[in-house]
Amino acid sequence: MYKIMTPGPTQVPENVRRARSLACTNPDFDESFVFFYKETCELISRLLHTENETLILDGEGILGLEAACASLTEPGDKVLVLDNGIYGRGFADFVTMYGGVPEFLHSDELAAFPPELLEAHLTEHHDYAYATLVHCDTPSGVLNDIHRLCPLLKKYGILTVVDSVSGMFGEDVRVDEAGIDLLCGGSQKAVSAPPGLTFVTVSDAAKQKMKHRKTPIASFYANLMTFEGYYEKKWFPYTMPISDIYGLRAAFDNITADSNLLSRHAQIAAATRHALTAAGLRLHLNSGYSNTVTVFDVPGETTADAILLTMRNEHGIMLSGSFDSLAGKVIRIGHMGANANVADMTVTMSALSDTLHTLRVPLRGDLGILFLEAVKQNFL
Repeated sequence: MYKIMTPGPTQVPENVRRARSLACTNPDFDESFVFFYKETCELISRLLHTENETLILDGEGILGLEAACASLTEPGDKVLVLDNGIYGRGFADFVTMYGGVPEFLHSDELAAFPPELLEAHLTEHHDYAYATLVHCDTPSGVLNDIHRLCPLLKKYGILTVVDSVSGMFGEDVRVDEAGIDLLCGGSQKAVSAPPGLTFVTVSDAAKQKMKHRKTPIASFYANLMTFEGYYEKKWFPYTMPISDIYGLRAAFDNITADSNLLSRHAQIAAATRHALTAAGLRLHLNSGYSNTVTVFDVPGETTADAILLTMRNEHGIMLSGSFDSLAGKVIRIGHMGANANVADMTVTMSALSDTLHTLRVPLRGDLGILFLEAVKQNFL
């Protein structure tokens, strides 16, 4: 069994696994489960600092992204797509799929999206049905400041759709403060539950856009309006995956009890970046570093495949490469959720150091020692 230190899925705590093994009731007919679902949704809303309703959907995080676009997009709608990464521009596929017209606003993929660029663009171009942006663009690890970007869009009455699947609970997310209309999360990242669930927070403004469409939503499974009034009707649009939701609730109970969650992510991420650069490796980004994933360029002396295979075969640790334009170019270390602890990261960094020595990559120090020194110095 590998130690999973990828940027999702992450390691899953024992109490989450146990919760998934609880006896099942029939979620279609047992009203106590409807209350449990609603209570869990309300807990998620509180943790994300919002009065907006949360819905848990039966599908991996991409379902949330598609459901957002399916429910909001009408044929011919102009949609602003903020693009400084692979996932950022990927939103355009969902927009197009449902008849919308994406308009890209491109930015440097090695840095956070500049609010100044968006602000300048909006002064002359703001006739959009909604805008999409990614909080942490996982393939590169770049972090965008949603608390500065979304309010700029709201100034012009533009609805906002945010993918924070790899950001939330490793980074601070305050939905109401940012003015996010539709926020998408997933079970398998910093939440540290198994893959298979997505959850979305939906503002009243987004619901009004959905309710007053001129055309019907061109999906059933990705139609957020099918959940309208579910609690009053004690009815779900499809049979809910009860065991997965039991596990998800345990994961959110863990998050609720973890008062140092965000500070620990920040400390471990900073120590990881320090260790890599002190050893002579090159971080992929110039700025905009996420606290959930660190990405470094593959040294010229070796290949991404060689690093990943040696880590798995010799050390039993699974890291990640990337894909699309970054395929073969970078290595990603996931330190989110249950992975964000000093013990697992020390083992991982020591193994990475040994792997690179085996592959004849010169280093200026042992990565495990450098990481621990930075942690002890509270290097931030």
